[in-house]
Amino acid sequence: MTFEEFVATRLGALVRYATVVTWDPDLAEDVVQNVLVRAQPRWSRIDRLEAPEQYLRRMVVNEFLAWRRRRQARLLHHGEALDGLVTPQPDPTGQYDDRDAVIRVVGTLPPRQRAVIALRFYEDQPVEVIADLLGCRASTVRTHLDRAMTTLREALPSALAQMGEP
Repeated sequence: MTFEEFVATRLGALVRYATVVTWDPDLAEDVVQNVLVRAQPRWSRIDRLEAPEQYLRRMVVNEFLAWRRRRQARLLHHGEALDGLVTPQPDPTGQYDDRDAVIRVVGTLPPRQRAVIALRFYEDQPVEVIADLLGCRASTVRTHLDRAMTTLREALPSALAQMGEP
């Protein structure tokens, strides 16, 4: 099998394997590309092996580990060579991450609790109006609201604090 035939038939499997190893699809593609660049000039020797794909998989693992070592060597430690750089700013997308986390947890609540949360905090409706809309007593709405907020507080204490919830 030629190198081009091997790549045409097994590239997808090799990238999937690299994705499992690296847990990063973009890095996996880079690792596989580097491996194939190194393997191409040696293909006549690699192709004679009993399991050339296994050999390339081992090359993928080695390339990933080498990449991590190279990356670690380039990392700056806190306080080293940071003079003159801009001071770090908080991540502006953090609030969206927190909102997404809240929405995901609200999605796991029972339907009535979800409805109460939506009507209370999204529609800004008072408890009495929510009770009228749901056809129940105000005390039932308060119970649903309390249980929902307890679940949210347990699951997302920092996100709720940042969104203004006590």
